[in-house]
Amino acid sequence: MRVLSIFLLCGYIFANPYFPDDAWETKNHDEVGLDKLKIEELFDLTFSDDATMSAVLIKDGYIIKEQYAEGYNEDSYGTSWSTAKSFYAALVGISLDNGEIDSLDDPVAKYVPAYDEGKKKDITIRQVLNMTSGLEFPSHEHEMMFFEPDHMEYAYEVGVENNPGEVFQYNNVNSMLMGEILKGATGKTAKQLIEERLFSKIGLKNYTAWEDSAGNTLTYCCLDMSARDYSRFGILFSRNGNWNGEQVISKNYVDESLKLYWGSTPSMGWAHSDTRGYSLQWWISKYDDQAKIYNTSGKFGQFVFLDKERDIIFTRITKYRPVEGDVQDWGPLGYLRFLGSVNRAINFSRFLMWIGLIDIDGGSVVIPYTDADGESKEFYENYVKIVERIADLEKDDS
Repeated sequence: MRVLSIFLLCGYIFANPYFPDDAWETKNHDEVGLDKLKIEELFDLTFSDDATMSAVLIKDGYIIKEQYAEGYNEDSYGTSWSTAKSFYAALVGISLDNGEIDSLDDPVAKYVPAYDEGKKKDITIRQVLNMTSGLEFPSHEHEMMFFEPDHMEYAYEVGVENNPGEVFQYNNVNSMLMGEILKGATGKTAKQLIEERLFSKIGLKNYTAWEDSAGNTLTYCCLDMSARDYSRFGILFSRNGNWNGEQVISKNYVDESLKLYWGSTPSMGWAHSDTRGYSLQWWISKYDDQAKIYNTSGKFGQFVFLDKERDIIFTRITKYRPVEGDVQDWGPLGYLRFLGSVNRAINFSRFLMWIGLIDIDGGSVVIPYTDADGESKEFYENYVKIVERIADLEKDDS
């Protein structure tokens, strides 16, 4: 029996709100006050990109519409890429709630001894989460770390180039540090914690959390699961960290995450609104009087959009071929890191697979991998339209 509770949610009182269990309930758009034609436009924009694998629209916890590319269904796994950053950052909030981390303004060095030297001593957890640590920032945003056997060894070698707190730079090393901060605070890996403290609480049972070959959890990327299950995380934040009566993560940390900390971020090669901001490993895609929409974001087009005031979640992920395993094994592709360019590494690996020299499904290479058919173009071109449509899905007053 669902726990009966009444709690304040974004200015509205919800008595006994619905939370999905194994069997996810649906509702018609009319039942939740949404406009059918607006919903259809949202999905038409989303599926105008052939890379789209899955899209799910959720209102008040109920699935209003979901759509899948041919050959995929509600159980099909996508891979998160950087969408995982927001998930793992929630674990930092839970450790803060538990008193294992004293403050977001603690120096990273308090929990990661390797940072107790030089300019790194001054970097705080908050600055790491807000991408303002000042760590060296190459053009590839440290995506080359993905091709290393030991990602933490790579991360530790990155120096400091700016004063902490002054410059926003979307740096994957910041997010990789979350796992070491959590390990220093709790004695457990991020992979252990995400199961114990997050997924087991929200009914998320089927997933893959990737590690590198040295046993480090990849906290800057790489959680595989279905679009429905990515959406559970969105619901948790939409409900102020509460899941069916249990406070999984404090409302204070949710509020801290979903605020406009960094108000305007540099372009990432595709159109977005001038107010696109960032806070604690979440993006803010719209922040005005009409709506405040936040999102996770992952390479090639992985998104969980959250309109908290309306309790709306929209999740979109791209085509993906999951493999057996959860530990990176580069096998014959281990030399890709020496190419020095992410694009060269991706294109060359795709070429080897195309000519049949490498078969990622055969077990010689075990990695999360997005092929060319899962790489977005039109979705990014339509990004602003999609966000604006999410902000206006209700029926017009007439």
